[in-house]
Amino acid sequence: MSAAANKQLVQKVFAGLAQGDPKLFVESMDEKFRWRISGDSPWSKTFEGKQAVLGELFVLLRDRIADRPRTIAHRFIAEDDLVVVEASGNNVSKTGAVYDNSYCFVIRVSEGKLQEITEYCDTNLALNALGAPPES
Repeated sequence: MSAAANKQLVQKVFAGLAQGDPKLFVESMDEKFRWRISGDSPWSKTFEGKQAVLGELFVLLRDRIADRPRTIAHRFIAEDDLVVVEASGNNVSKTGAVYDNSYCFVIRVSEGKLQEITEYCDTNLALNALGAPPES
């Protein structure tokens, strides 16, 4: 796929995420999908495989965010197989803490499937608003 086609796919995925609907995101993940949260905090971790992302990361977020997690994209930049997304969250934790993190996602797309995401965000905000994730 071209950079333009990859960008279009990611734009559609984020249109759903802005509404709290992850369906296209999940459908677009390759089975070997990898999600890496950068940084040096308890939230900084790599989730290997679609099932790990769905069964660990997504479950953890649903357990701690009051409503369906929402991520609103503001800018998309595409080159070759990479799409960079500047985004922000619009969420509240189940304890009432505002969780409106700012993100930069670097997403690799191949053959119409999301292969990996590297997430850059304020992991201290995640820690303060959502608490520490369980040790693994």
